[in-house]
Amino acid sequence: MPADKSAARPSGGPPRPRPETGPAEPAESDGTHPPHPTTPATRPDQTEPDQARPDLSEPDPVRPDQTEPDPSKPGQGRPDQARPDQTEPDPSKPGQGRPDPSEPDPSEPDPGKPDQAGPDVAEQATRDLAAQFEDEKPGRVLSGPTGLLLTIAALAVGALALWQVFQPLSQGSKYYLIIFLAGVLPLVFLAYPADLRLPARLRIRRRPASTRPTVTDWVLVALAVAACLYPIVPIRIGDGGGGYNAFLDRQGLLSPTDLVLGTVLLLLLLEACRRTTGWILPAICLVFLGYGYYGGLLPQSWPVAHAGLDFSQLVDAFYNSDSGFYGTPLDVAASYIVLFTIYGAVLDLSGAGRFFVDLSAAAFRRSRTAAGRTAVASGFLLGTVSGSGAATTVSIGAVTWPLLRRAGYPPERAGGMLAAAGVGAILSPPTLGAAAFIIAEYLGVSYLQVLGWATVPTVLYYLGILLAVEIDARRSGVRPVAVDVGSPWRLLGRFGYHFASLIAIIVFLAMGMSATRAVVFATVLAVVLSFLDRAHRLTPGRLVTALVTGVRGVLAVTAVCAAAGIITATTTKTGLGPQAAALLIGGAKAATSDPTLVLVLTALLAAVALSLLGLAVPVTASFVIGWVIVGPALLDLGVSAPAAAMFVFYFAVLSEVSPPTALAAVAAAAVTGGRLVPTMWQTLRYALPAYLTPIAFVITPAGLGLLGLGGVGRIAFAAVVTALSVAVLAVAAGGWLPGVGPVGAPERLLGVLAGVTLLWLEPVPVTVGAALAAVAAAGVFIRHRSADRQPSDPVEEKL
Repeated sequence: MPADKSAARPSGGPPRPRPETGPAEPAESDGTHPPHPTTPATRPDQTEPDQARPDLSEPDPVRPDQTEPDPSKPGQGRPDQARPDQTEPDPSKPGQGRPDPSEPDPSEPDPGKPDQAGPDVAEQATRDLAAQFEDEKPGRVLSGPTGLLLTIAALAVGALALWQVFQPLSQGSKYYLIIFLAGVLPLVFLAYPADLRLPARLRIRRRPASTRPTVTDWVLVALAVAACLYPIVPIRIGDGGGGYNAFLDRQGLLSPTDLVLGTVLLLLLLEACRRTTGWILPAICLVFLGYGYYGGLLPQSWPVAHAGLDFSQLVDAFYNSDSGFYGTPLDVAASYIVLFTIYGAVLDLSGAGRFFVDLSAAAFRRSRTAAGRTAVASGFLLGTVSGSGAATTVSIGAVTWPLLRRAGYPPERAGGMLAAAGVGAILSPPTLGAAAFIIAEYLGVSYLQVLGWATVPTVLYYLGILLAVEIDARRSGVRPVAVDVGSPWRLLGRFGYHFASLIAIIVFLAMGMSATRAVVFATVLAVVLSFLDRAHRLTPGRLVTALVTGVRGVLAVTAVCAAAGIITATTTKTGLGPQAAALLIGGAKAATSDPTLVLVLTALLAAVALSLLGLAVPVTASFVIGWVIVGPALLDLGVSAPAAAMFVFYFAVLSEVSPPTALAAVAAAAVTGGRLVPTMWQTLRYALPAYLTPIAFVITPAGLGLLGLGGVGRIAFAAVVTALSVAVLAVAAGGWLPGVGPVGAPERLLGVLAGVTLLWLEPVPVTVGAALAAVAAAGVFIRHRSADRQPSDPVEEKL
């Protein structure tokens, strides 16, 4: 779930041991920033080596003369790219290898020796890198009384969220949302710095960045508490106040005091979004605000013109309605996301993340493509508990990049693979991205149904990546990597209990339990099972860490979801949704009058619009905006609500692998040291089928089978045909037909046409697509048989 952050030890615990070599980590001993919930857990209290864990950092015996960089350090490129002037590398800095491969590096992580100081430093570096590529900026590491205050407040918010599951407040859900926002919004100003810097020429003197809240931050904290709690304060304040019921009675007729505090909360939310996500989302909110205020001045002949709203009407819609700040997005953050981030933190601290990576390596240890398969499988398994694409990319990259490098993968291709596998975290049940919970609320369905809709597309997504891995292995001469790992059955027997809580969530949902109760009970189960591993027991202190981690992980998402209320309320008040839908459909009808082609063109235009939107804002905000603008257009053309919602969801998610921003690809390039733009294009190549599959949801009724709707026959037909389409597109993109050889340009072009045609899930197009695929395969086979025998050493593809 999106949602998610930079990390250090909570205040009040003992300081972590310093590594014996290398510089000390700054502010490590007194921080309050908890570990990132989506990365492998640190092991501060582990005293015994875990003999079942494989050592993925062993140097490749095939190349003993190679100077091996530290495999745990993000940012390192291939070994042969080391700078010649780098004579005294610092083992704590990314990008530097160790000078003598015959001597062990004290800071190099050894998964087989978890009591070393090295893994602690390396895993902390992984968390810090992951935080840089999240939807929000890295937060402060707080200490002293401020850190203690943040920890206490975060515990209170977590306790309130858990209490609401079993004993909901009698005043209703909006009352709970008011208290939740009052607890979370002030923490944003404590945890995230303003980060406002003047241009260098205007600075009087250079000042170091503050690691403690400033006076301005404390003022914003006080204003946030006042503005958030004002609606429920049971005393008269001027012409306002008077308690919750009195506040609701003034809906549509706000008093001047209501208007002032509503405006203050509006500005605070924009500032909170700026601190956590950057300038773009607040700017979009201001555009919608300006449209609501000035839209009445537009020529009334324009489709997007409206009657106009004054400022008090807008503030009333934001502050005192169910579609504004306290609308569905914030409800999802306060009811679901915070509980799932707590669950993710519990699994993380119990050692589940490391187990998933180890199991992936053990499962494919004897395969020629073991390195690539390990990366993909690790992304899928970590994605079941993460819900964050960039963080999962960094987590799996820090462990599997050494394997990929020794197998011969160029940094750019390895980065593309890692980014594509990491983004699958947002698509992988049972912990989808935050937008999936919003889908359930918007459509009024259970979260289990949304999981069902996501299952087949997730399998197809990873099928495409695995096929690309196999093709690359044969085309680029990837060599086997000797990794000393044990049996996967031994790992499952010792640590397989980590799957129990994941399975429990599905079982509880199938029994009719609400998603909130299901995840709470699964969290309790994970806590109990953690005592099976003495190194990762969730003692009271570590359990407090998990709760604080969960709340810190939801700070940025809460700011985004509350600010999204500006967009949804403005759209509702002005009628922008239907108007934008009419414009979108009108653009398609200008090109053709055929109803089927109108639907196809509308879907393509919507896909482009969603992809562009996702380049600028986080996935959750991208989905909310896309749903209120694009969703009505698809629904007006007869597309079912599940298909329309999942269409918007997938293209919002794919923004993380779409150039030129491609957040997950940027994170992967930081891990591998590869060139950024080629890494982005490699990511796009691996994820190509994911861009086309969602279109099949909406253009034909049979596409609903991909969402698990319409009976066994339709589901099987849609899944098999789309899997064939994914395979054909993977071969066309990779330029290699497994078992035969290279694919020429004509066959690749024919394969693209076949793959796209197969996505039209009707008998005639499917027959034509299958025939085109057969012709392309036959052409490759004939070319291979008639040509001279190819050299035995494959030639690596130039990037």
